[in-house]
Amino acid sequence: MRQFDVPTFYQSPIISTVKDARETTDPRKKDLSPSVIDFGPVRFKIARHFGFCFGVEQAIEIAYEALDENPDKRIFLLSEMIHNPHVNDDLRERGIRFLRTTKGEQLIPFDELTPDDVVIIPAFGTTLEVEQELEARGVDTETYDTTCPFVEKVWRKSSQIGDDDYSIVVHGKRYHEETRATFSHAKEEGPVVVVRNMEEAEQLAAVIRGEKDADFFYEYFDDKYSDGFDPATDLKKLGVVNQTTMLAEETAAIADLMREAMLDRYGESNVKEHFADTSDTLCYATNENQNATQALIQDGADLGIIVGGYNSSNTSHLVELCEQEMPTYFIRDAEEFEAPSEIHHFDVHTQEEVVTDNWFPADDTPVDVLLTSGASCPDALLDEVIRKIVSWYPEAKPVEEALAPFEDMAEEDE
Repeated sequence: MRQFDVPTFYQSPIISTVKDARETTDPRKKDLSPSVIDFGPVRFKIARHFGFCFGVEQAIEIAYEALDENPDKRIFLLSEMIHNPHVNDDLRERGIRFLRTTKGEQLIPFDELTPDDVVIIPAFGTTLEVEQELEARGVDTETYDTTCPFVEKVWRKSSQIGDDDYSIVVHGKRYHEETRATFSHAKEEGPVVVVRNMEEAEQLAAVIRGEKDADFFYEYFDDKYSDGFDPATDLKKLGVVNQTTMLAEETAAIADLMREAMLDRYGESNVKEHFADTSDTLCYATNENQNATQALIQDGADLGIIVGGYNSSNTSHLVELCEQEMPTYFIRDAEEFEAPSEIHHFDVHTQEEVVTDNWFPADDTPVDVLLTSGASCPDALLDEVIRKIVSWYPEAKPVEEALAPFEDMAEEDE
């Protein structure tokens, strides 16, 4: 797979050593067992897959290329390039200005743009309407388009099934940047409806089966369907695609539910005419990270720490997986805690920052800490979490000693 030029300050000496060793000994990535960094009184169980994915690394490379190649031009990002505050703050400090918020609120009017300005399209992609607005002002939307290839794959699949007269069911968060973009592209090819989760999918299945009527559909899915959507005709044939950062297993379950509803309505012999197979649209990186987190959870730990931006969808799903089995803390970085006595973290359910006292069982040695991050989180932030926690233990092994098994592992396999 292509290697991208990611700034070294996003990289981590500790995490890089672990990742390099695992890559050397398991290049096909078949072994999902966690890596254990043993400092003696505290041990960190690290997921087999986490951190920057292909699409994020590509976006970062393109953004920094834009800075290098256009020293005398104004450079704008359409919105946050990825959902990580550290990456976006660094780009701001280098002079990049943001045109919109992640929710689509305008920060700088498009009318202020000129054809000489550089505009970077974020990894989530953007809507056709925004593209047209920019192009109408003579702005180049192609040179620095960082849209993730896996997002574009979803758009192509949507186009394909729309061309075959299927409606498009999008599993996603309606106002997430990626889903807004996918909705915009998909509605050009066919009728579209967005479902957030299994609960909403079950309501859609009830409409498909004829158990709920059109009035129910329009009320329940208000603002989640494309103009002119007619449930009487547009739910006879459909396929399911997803926001790539959603739980892959939930997307698969929603697709299965839609197929079952079609089977109930039209019978086994006709189901292929009414349901399109779209299983090849799942993002490999999201799937890998979620599977690795499941394996990490099964291995057990005293608590979990998930690092990433609080508006990161893929990271929030890792949190949801972990919190079912252990106390789990979703943090932006190591600045969210100073001692075992208190941590500031994010509650994915209330969407609020909360404070937990006596969160870390420092006296119950050895403490096993599950540690992973989302696809938009720099490895360097995990490095800082590890070093801060280890600093609480004067008797802990030095970093070099704790990493020695991984360096030996890599050497043995060379």
